[in-house]
Amino acid sequence: MHALLQALLVHRLLVHGFTNRDLRTLIAPLLGKTAEDITAGQMTYDLRRLRAHGLIERVPRTRRYTVTDTGLQHALLFTHAHDHLLRTGLAQVTDPSPPRTSKLRNATRAYQTTFDELTQQAQLAA
Repeated sequence: MHALLQALLVHRLLVHGFTNRDLRTLIAPLLGKTAEDITAGQMTYDLRRLRAHGLIERVPRTRRYTVTDTGLQHALLFTHAHDHLLRTGLAQVTDPSPPRTSKLRNATRAYQTTFDELTQQAQLAA
């Protein structure tokens, strides 16, 4: 999903929109694949979902799509959240020897402890 939203940000700059093939070519390297690894059917499925949510719209009488204002706002929000919050947050939580404790690390530890206690109460294996 992250690669798809990043691709929308790039295609927002194209005046004439983009095609299924254009999107596949751009997304493949973001996923560590080649364009041939992603089928037209897989991309059509993603395009259909993006259209259903109002993130892209079809250019009339063509096989091209453009990114809507809503699509741009969603893509910016989610890619920014992923790049600036998720990555740094996960780094804080998974660092085996952090320089100092953080609120996120403490919250994660408390969540895990509570979850383990609930699992024990329910007599489930963790």
